[in-house]
Amino acid sequence: MGHRLTKITTKTGDDGTTGLGDGSRVPKDDPRIVAIGEVDELNCVLGLLLTESLPEALRTALTDVQHDLFDLGGELSIPGWTALGEAHVARLEALTESLNAELPKLADFILPGGSRQAALAHLVRTVARRAERAVVTLAAREAVSDAARVYLNRLSDLAFVLARSLNRAAGVPDVLWQKNRRLAEKPTRD
Repeated sequence: MGHRLTKITTKTGDDGTTGLGDGSRVPKDDPRIVAIGEVDELNCVLGLLLTESLPEALRTALTDVQHDLFDLGGELSIPGWTALGEAHVARLEALTESLNAELPKLADFILPGGSRQAALAHLVRTVARRAERAVVTLAAREAVSDAARVYLNRLSDLAFVLARSLNRAAGVPDVLWQKNRRLAEKPTRD
């Protein structure tokens, strides 16, 4: 790292711009900054999930993901630099397949919920999807590594399987979506 932040309030962003890792400045609503922000929020939500009681192997794997996301934020902040690659994607795929192999086949759509840990994993999933959309938007304008986009896609897959796995570990069933569910009719007055 070139330098560490020692002064947090710099006032350099008061004009509505922010600095990239290459020293250039862009508007704070630039698609690159939006993507960085979405990845940062994803890391925060993952950190929230990590405050829960989790198996140690899973905690280690998710902490590795947090480091990957921080690296991805760095990648996005330096146009042309790549931090994540196929090995990062493969690690997520392997973890997803390992967790999914222990779960019963899914025959219905599920709703976010069940245990608190599972609900938080679903939140990670949705924020990962939003971060992926922001990276796709950026990639339509500027070069972004394929691995960055694919990693976020695989992370949302992992979060979905993780939610089911956490529900199972907690002994809580997944919340199944009920097709054609109707609200009970309200009683009418005579």
